Amino acid sequence: MLFNRSSLSGGMTQKLTIQQVKANRREAGLAARAQDVKTLLHWFSHDVLALAGPDLAVRQELFDFIVIELQQRGGKSYPTIRKLRKALHNQRDQLLAFAGVLDQKLVAIAIQFELPLQAVRDVCLLHRKHKTSNAYWECWNRLHGKLSEKFYGVMASVGEALKQTPRASSMVENLNSRLRNYFFLRRSLGDAYLILLQFFLNHRRFIRSRVSERVGQSPKELLTDQPHSHWLELLGFERFQRA
Repeated sequence: MLFNRSSLSGGMTQKLTIQQVKANRREAGLAARAQDVKTLLHWFSHDVLALAGPDLAVRQELFDFIVIELQQRGGKSYPTIRKLRKALHNQRDQLLAFAGVLDQKLVAIAIQFELPLQAVRDVCLLHRKHKTSNAYWECWNRLHGKLSEKFYGVMASVGEALKQTPRASSMVENLNSRLRNYFFLRRSLGDAYLILLQFFLNHRRFIRSRVSERVGQSPKELLTDQPHSHWLELLGFERFQRA
Protein backbone atom coordinates (compact mmCIF):
# COMPACT_ATOMS: atom_id res chain seq x y z
CA MET A 1 0.00 0.00 0.00
CA LEU A 2 1.42 3.36 -1.02
CA PHE A 3 1.02 6.55 1.06
CA ASN A 4 0.84 10.02 -0.36
CA ARG A 5 3.69 12.06 1.15
CA SER A 6 1.78 15.30 0.77
CA SER A 7 -1.21 13.90 2.71
CA LEU A 8 1.10 12.69 5.51
CA SER A 9 2.82 16.08 5.68
CA GLY A 10 -0.53 17.86 5.74
CA GLY A 11 -1.85 15.61 8.53
CA MET A 12 1.24 16.14 10.66
CA THR A 13 1.05 19.89 10.12
CA GLN A 14 -2.59 19.93 11.17
CA LYS A 15 -1.79 17.91 14.32
CA LEU A 16 1.07 20.21 15.27
CA THR A 17 -1.10 23.26 14.61
CA ILE A 18 -3.78 21.95 16.99
CA GLN A 19 -1.17 21.25 19.66
CA GLN A 20 0.28 24.72 19.24
CA VAL A 21 -3.16 26.32 19.58
CA LYS A 22 -3.78 24.37 22.80
CA ALA A 23 -0.35 25.32 24.15
CA ASN A 24 -0.95 29.00 23.32
CA ARG A 25 -4.31 28.90 25.10
CA ARG A 26 -2.76 27.26 28.17
CA GLU A 27 0.08 29.79 28.15
CA ALA A 28 -2.40 32.67 27.96
CA GLY A 29 -4.41 31.15 30.82
CA LEU A 30 -1.34 30.69 33.00
CA ALA A 31 -0.15 34.22 32.28
CA ALA A 32 -3.54 35.63 33.21
CA ARG A 33 -3.64 33.54 36.41
CA ALA A 34 -0.12 34.65 37.35
CA GLN A 35 -1.07 38.29 36.79
CA ASP A 36 -4.18 37.86 38.95
CA VAL A 37 -2.16 36.35 41.81
CA LYS A 38 0.46 39.09 41.48
CA THR A 39 -2.26 41.75 41.71
CA LEU A 40 -3.84 40.09 44.75
CA LEU A 41 -0.51 39.87 46.55
CA HIS A 42 0.17 43.53 45.75
CA TRP A 43 -3.17 44.46 47.31
CA PHE A 44 -2.34 42.26 50.26
CA SER A 45 0.98 43.97 50.84
CA HIS A 46 -0.15 47.54 50.15
CA ASP A 47 -3.68 47.60 51.59
CA VAL A 48 -3.83 44.82 54.19
CA LEU A 49 -0.39 44.50 55.77
CA ALA A 50 0.85 48.06 55.32
CA LEU A 51 1.44 49.60 58.73
CA ALA A 52 -0.22 52.89 57.78
CA GLY A 53 -3.52 51.67 56.45
CA PRO A 54 -7.26 51.28 57.07
CA ASP A 55 -8.79 50.11 60.34
CA LEU A 56 -8.87 46.47 61.43
CA ALA A 57 -12.42 45.80 60.17
CA VAL A 58 -11.59 46.98 56.64
CA ARG A 59 -8.33 45.01 56.63
CA GLN A 60 -10.20 41.86 57.65
CA GLU A 61 -12.73 42.37 54.85
CA LEU A 62 -9.96 42.87 52.29
CA PHE A 63 -8.07 39.88 53.69
CA ASP A 64 -11.10 37.60 53.30
CA PHE A 65 -11.73 38.89 49.78
CA ILE A 66 -8.16 38.09 48.72
CA VAL A 67 -8.35 34.61 50.25
CA ILE A 68 -11.59 33.90 48.34
CA GLU A 69 -10.05 35.12 45.08
CA LEU A 70 -7.02 32.88 45.62
CA GLN A 71 -9.32 29.94 46.33
CA GLN A 72 -11.06 30.45 43.00
CA ARG A 73 -7.69 30.34 41.23
CA GLY A 74 -6.11 27.47 43.15
CA GLY A 75 -7.34 24.13 41.86
CA LYS A 76 -5.63 20.74 42.02
CA SER A 77 -3.32 21.79 39.22
CA TYR A 78 -1.98 24.71 41.29
CA PRO A 79 -0.86 23.32 44.68
CA THR A 80 1.28 26.38 45.48
CA ILE A 81 -1.73 28.70 45.31
CA ARG A 82 -3.74 26.27 47.43
CA LYS A 83 -1.02 26.20 50.11
CA LEU A 84 -0.77 29.98 50.11
CA ARG A 85 -4.54 30.38 50.43
CA LYS A 86 -4.71 27.86 53.29
CA ALA A 87 -1.80 29.47 55.16
CA LEU A 88 -3.38 32.91 54.90
CA HIS A 89 -6.80 31.63 55.98
CA ASN A 90 -5.37 30.02 59.12
CA GLN A 91 -3.28 33.04 60.17
CA ARG A 92 -5.57 36.00 59.56
CA ASP A 93 -6.01 37.07 63.19
CA GLN A 94 -2.30 36.69 63.99
CA LEU A 95 -1.17 38.62 60.91
CA LEU A 96 -3.60 41.47 61.57
CA ALA A 97 -3.12 41.72 65.34
CA PHE A 98 -0.93 44.82 64.88
CA ALA A 99 -3.82 46.67 63.21
CA GLY A 100 -5.98 46.37 66.34
CA VAL A 101 -3.15 47.76 68.46
CA LEU A 102 -2.67 50.67 66.07
CA ASP A 103 -6.41 51.40 66.05
CA GLN A 104 -6.37 51.78 69.84
CA LYS A 105 -3.44 54.18 69.65
CA LEU A 106 -5.17 56.31 67.03
CA VAL A 107 -8.31 56.46 69.18
CA ALA A 108 -6.17 57.70 72.09
CA ILE A 109 -4.61 60.38 69.85
CA ALA A 110 -8.05 61.51 68.68
CA ILE A 111 -9.19 61.87 72.30
CA GLN A 112 -6.00 63.68 73.28
CA PHE A 113 -6.33 66.31 70.53
CA GLU A 114 -10.15 66.38 70.63
CA LEU A 115 -10.46 65.47 66.97
CA PRO A 116 -12.65 63.07 64.98
CA LEU A 117 -11.05 59.66 64.59
CA GLN A 118 -11.24 59.93 60.80
CA ALA A 119 -9.04 63.05 60.88
CA VAL A 120 -6.37 61.14 62.79
CA ARG A 121 -6.77 58.20 60.39
CA ASP A 122 -6.21 60.55 57.45
CA VAL A 123 -2.95 61.71 59.02
CA CYS A 124 -1.99 58.05 59.45
CA LEU A 125 -2.69 57.35 55.77
CA LEU A 126 -0.51 60.33 54.84
CA HIS A 127 2.50 58.38 56.16
CA ARG A 128 2.10 55.76 53.44
CA LYS A 129 2.73 58.28 50.66
CA HIS A 130 6.19 59.15 49.39
CA LYS A 131 7.33 62.57 50.58
CA THR A 132 8.69 63.35 47.12
CA SER A 133 5.31 62.84 45.45
CA ASN A 134 2.75 65.51 44.59
CA ALA A 135 0.06 63.39 46.23
CA TYR A 136 1.85 63.60 49.59
CA TRP A 137 2.10 67.38 49.61
CA GLU A 138 -1.44 67.87 48.31
CA CYS A 139 -2.72 65.73 51.16
CA TRP A 140 -0.32 67.45 53.59
CA ASN A 141 -1.66 70.91 52.67
CA ARG A 142 -5.26 69.75 52.92
CA LEU A 143 -4.77 68.22 56.39
CA HIS A 144 -2.74 71.20 57.60
CA GLY A 145 -5.54 73.55 56.60
CA LYS A 146 -8.14 71.29 58.22
CA LEU A 147 -6.35 70.67 61.55
CA SER A 148 -4.67 74.07 61.81
CA GLU A 149 -2.35 74.36 64.85
CA LYS A 150 -3.04 70.76 65.90
CA PHE A 151 -1.57 69.34 62.71
CA TYR A 152 2.08 69.10 63.76
CA GLY A 153 1.24 67.56 67.12
CA VAL A 154 -0.99 64.93 65.50
CA MET A 155 1.66 64.18 62.87
CA ALA A 156 4.29 63.60 65.57
CA SER A 157 1.97 61.45 67.70
CA VAL A 158 0.84 59.32 64.77
CA GLY A 159 4.44 58.90 63.61
CA GLU A 160 5.45 57.70 67.08
CA ALA A 161 2.47 55.32 67.20
CA LEU A 162 3.52 53.80 63.87
CA LYS A 163 7.11 53.52 65.05
CA GLN A 164 6.07 51.69 68.23
CA THR A 165 3.71 49.27 66.46
CA PRO A 166 5.76 46.56 64.74
CA ARG A 167 3.90 44.13 62.53
CA ALA A 168 3.56 40.60 63.91
CA SER A 169 5.13 38.93 60.86
CA SER A 170 8.32 40.97 61.13
CA MET A 171 8.53 40.24 64.86
CA VAL A 172 8.16 36.49 64.32
CA GLU A 173 10.75 36.53 61.52
CA ASN A 174 13.15 38.48 63.74
CA LEU A 175 12.58 36.11 66.66
CA ASN A 176 13.10 33.02 64.50
CA SER A 177 16.37 34.40 63.12
CA ARG A 178 17.63 35.00 66.66
CA LEU A 179 16.59 31.61 68.05
CA ARG A 180 17.85 29.58 65.09
CA ASN A 181 21.47 30.10 66.16
CA TYR A 182 20.79 28.36 69.48
CA PHE A 183 19.06 25.30 67.99
CA PHE A 184 21.22 23.99 65.15
CA LEU A 185 23.73 22.17 67.42
CA ARG A 186 21.07 20.17 69.27
CA ARG A 187 19.16 17.20 67.93
CA SER A 188 16.37 17.55 70.47
CA LEU A 189 15.07 20.42 72.57
CA GLY A 190 13.93 19.64 76.09
CA ASP A 191 12.07 21.82 78.53
CA ALA A 192 15.19 22.40 80.64
CA TYR A 193 17.13 23.78 77.68
CA LEU A 194 14.26 26.02 76.58
CA ILE A 195 13.84 27.41 80.12
CA LEU A 196 17.57 28.16 80.33
CA LEU A 197 17.50 29.81 76.89
CA GLN A 198 14.51 31.93 77.94
CA PHE A 199 16.36 33.02 81.08
CA PHE A 200 19.51 33.85 79.08
CA LEU A 201 17.68 35.93 76.46
CA ASN A 202 15.67 37.82 79.08
CA HIS A 203 18.72 38.73 81.18
CA ARG A 204 21.49 39.17 78.58
CA ARG A 205 22.27 42.85 78.06
CA PHE A 206 22.25 44.30 74.57
CA ILE A 207 25.74 45.05 73.26
CA ARG A 208 24.35 47.19 70.43
CA SER A 209 20.95 48.30 69.23
CA ARG A 210 19.38 50.73 66.76
CA VAL A 211 17.65 52.24 69.79
CA SER A 212 20.45 53.80 71.84
CA GLU A 213 18.47 53.59 75.11
CA ARG A 214 18.58 49.77 74.95
CA VAL A 215 22.38 49.44 74.81
CA GLY A 216 23.77 47.99 78.05
CA GLN A 217 20.37 46.86 79.31
CA SER A 218 18.58 43.52 79.21
CA PRO A 219 14.96 42.94 78.15
CA LYS A 220 14.01 42.45 81.81
CA GLU A 221 15.67 45.74 82.81
CA LEU A 222 13.86 47.55 80.01
CA LEU A 223 10.55 46.01 81.03
CA THR A 224 10.84 46.51 84.80
CA ASP A 225 13.08 49.61 84.79
CA GLN A 226 15.11 47.87 87.54
CA PRO A 227 18.81 46.84 87.22
CA HIS A 228 20.01 43.29 87.94
CA SER A 229 23.30 41.38 88.09
CA HIS A 230 24.86 39.60 85.14
CA TRP A 231 22.84 36.55 84.10
CA LEU A 232 25.67 34.18 85.07
CA GLU A 233 25.76 35.64 88.58
CA LEU A 234 21.99 35.25 88.79
CA LEU A 235 22.53 31.53 88.15
CA GLY A 236 25.06 31.35 90.99
CA PHE A 237 28.28 31.41 88.94
CA GLU A 238 31.22 33.71 89.49
CA ARG A 239 32.26 35.77 86.48
CA PHE A 240 35.87 35.70 85.36
CA GLN A 241 37.68 38.93 86.21
CA ARG A 242 40.92 39.99 84.54
CA ALA A 243 43.75 40.63 87.02
